[in-house]
Amino acid sequence: MSDPIQKFKCIGVVGAGNMGSMMTFAFAEMGLDVSVWDVNTSNLDKLLGLVKRSGNLKGKIANFHDIDEFTKSLEGRAERKLFMFSITHGHPADSVLEKIKHDLKPGDIILDGGNENYRRTERRQKELEPLGVSWIGMGVSGGYQSARRGPSLSPGGDPNTIETVLPLLERYAAKDPKTGLPCVTNIGPGGSGHYVKMVHNGIEGGMLSTTCEAWALLHMGLGLPYDEIGRIFARWNRGGELRDTYLIQIASEICQTRKTPHGDEKGEGAGPNDGYVLDDVLDKVVQDDDNTEGTPFWTVMETASRHIAAPTIACGHFLRVASGNRDQRLRVAQKLQIPPPKPLQDIKDKEAFIETLRRAVFASYLLSFCQGLELIARASKDENWNVDLGKCIQIWRAGCIIQEEYIADMLQPILESGVQIMNIKLIDEVAAELRSNYDSLKQVVLKGTAADAYLPAMSASLEYLKYEGGTMLPTKFMEAQMDFFGAHAYDKPGVSSEDPGLVRKGAHHYEWRSA
Repeated sequence: MSDPIQKFKCIGVVGAGNMGSMMTFAFAEMGLDVSVWDVNTSNLDKLLGLVKRSGNLKGKIANFHDIDEFTKSLEGRAERKLFMFSITHGHPADSVLEKIKHDLKPGDIILDGGNENYRRTERRQKELEPLGVSWIGMGVSGGYQSARRGPSLSPGGDPNTIETVLPLLERYAAKDPKTGLPCVTNIGPGGSGHYVKMVHNGIEGGMLSTTCEAWALLHMGLGLPYDEIGRIFARWNRGGELRDTYLIQIASEICQTRKTPHGDEKGEGAGPNDGYVLDDVLDKVVQDDDNTEGTPFWTVMETASRHIAAPTIACGHFLRVASGNRDQRLRVAQKLQIPPPKPLQDIKDKEAFIETLRRAVFASYLLSFCQGLELIARASKDENWNVDLGKCIQIWRAGCIIQEEYIADMLQPILESGVQIMNIKLIDEVAAELRSNYDSLKQVVLKGTAADAYLPAMSASLEYLKYEGGTMLPTKFMEAQMDFFGAHAYDKPGVSSEDPGLVRKGAHHYEWRSA
């Protein structure tokens, strides 16, 4: 196999923000020459300063303020030009594409590493097809640290183009510490790569909410100091169902990060050594409100449109949305006078409750995975993508935010065996884990609710388990009401053709009240 560095020789990076800058350094360290362009010249100036302080790199890094000079710098260096886009979704990508389209030639490849809506990805693929140019929608997960050291990658698009660029991506991607396998694979055609990354971010949202809910129970519910909570998270991360879980690992680090007299390189976190950086952080997540991050919203919309129940993911998203407009919350709080979280009551054995909480967190994490994988399976069937769920687990083993070793170890062998499954909860091992951790989840939600704790994801996970595993749902009464006012029609229990029957309109209508 030819050396991918020699094959491509250079790459053009569009976007010099946190992600684009770290990608630039990663590519240069691999040996590629990198041309960089950004509409914001201050980003380029900052990158230039980092380059000057970085020492020797295998490849050269050149900044360009003029986009035509940027594209021309890649011309004639190899058989085709290779671009990596690392910019905001929507109009910015369309705008840059319009600026460089006249310089594109047959065989050129654009890797869109932004969090883009998969339908926009497919539109651009069709737009460039007559030019012989390939647009690959590629999810890049792991944040800017992984962008430098090796992210999880999910490319989707023309299969021949992906095979052409895959050796380079395999060298760049994170490696599974167990097997050494790269965390990248050909996801499938069309917008499948961006779709899988979108769902990754949805799963991430459910896990993030679960984690912060657990932190709050430990801190406000049990009154534990940050350092002790950090040690608890570290213990959870060392073994058991939460072992080698990225979000648990960084939770431990956050809880134990103290202020220093000088702070970081920008002066953030400056203060007395007995203070914590976490105390400087406001309870306000704005990435959804300011439209810089669309993937959680798109995931929730996709679950609704494809008829996949995903309440852990959805409620984790809604917590973020509610948090974003703090001004509104402060005004509403004055009106509602809802009691704030109180210490947990009747905790006779603190260590036993912490263990119960650990198991509840795992159950909520697992349900986020179930919901996300079921969405991918449904979309893959609807769109004829033929996405391999086992390979999705493989690329999530390192370099990404939802890295969770126990869940990966449980799911990957089963999903790689060729089994065709749309409902992950039907897997025996998954069902057994959910069954054995149900009571822990229930006890945490009961205790937390009594103390007015915030538990959107974990309470949604509990209810999801109840109604997904329920055989006598109250929707019996809902169906009757809908038949009453809308002639919706219903099926009858115990009738073989109707119970359980197909997912279709019922066979019976009763005239509850004459029109």
